[in-house]
Amino acid sequence: MSFAPLLNAPSIIQLHAFAAMGALALGLVQFSLPKGTLPHRTMGWVWVALMATVAVSSFWIHGRQIKLGEPWSPIHLLSIFSLIMLPLGIWYAHSHRVRGHRITMISIFTGGLVIAGLFTFVPGRIMHAVAFGQ
Repeated sequence: MSFAPLLNAPSIIQLHAFAAMGALALGLVQFSLPKGTLPHRTMGWVWVALMATVAVSSFWIHGRQIKLGEPWSPIHLLSIFSLIMLPLGIWYAHSHRVRGHRITMISIFTGGLVIAGLFTFVPGRIMHAVAFGQ
């Protein structure tokens, strides 16, 4: 494992990848800590900011694999999903609709980080080179 391919990538890809890694780590911490506490809310705002960074930055990243329409790929649909669902998840939390908040945030985590993240390990992509070498 070497971060060299990522560190040699354009800055927008670095921002996107490091924000995604931070959101993944923080999301896992959020799942394990007590809910509704000040630390949960504070880390939740950081997680939302990281996820927004991941989603927005994705629109400046154009892979060469599967295209939905120049220059977009189907994975950009997950970015749109995240950008729509993040405010909804926040609204659920502020409205004390715990079930809606939980479902929304877990869905964003699963779709926007886990599923999208798996696509980054396809051969020929930067994270594949980071994890498995060139």
